[in-house]
Amino acid sequence: MRHILHNIKLGDWMIFLAGAIFTVWLANIAWNNGAADKAIIRSGGKIFRELPLSRNLELEVPGPLGFSKISIQDRQARIAYDPSPRQYCVRQGWLKHAGEVAICLPNQVSLELTGNNK
Repeated sequence: MRHILHNIKLGDWMIFLAGAIFTVWLANIAWNNGAADKAIIRSGGKIFRELPLSRNLELEVPGPLGFSKISIQDRQARIAYDPSPRQYCVRQGWLKHAGEVAICLPNQVSLELTGNNK
């Protein structure tokens, strides 16, 4: 191990450091979509309602299995209740960033957050 470290030169370390910084910068851009400002709610594949995240409210959205309840609170949104059997969309929890989506497939209801950046 000591022999390998002895062969690494200053230029090698600088390239490694530049690559690490570039990777962190790229990850920040790719996964940080920014703050969301609007919720798009779909039912049956069609837009049911578009709501600003600036208002706290609860909304019932109809689907084939019954009503799903969407909660918007403190600039974040979630599917609070859904009649689907496995509850995956409810377990997803609060969505906060633009581009995040919760989908309830059996009930054909989805919640998507959007912002300035797609």
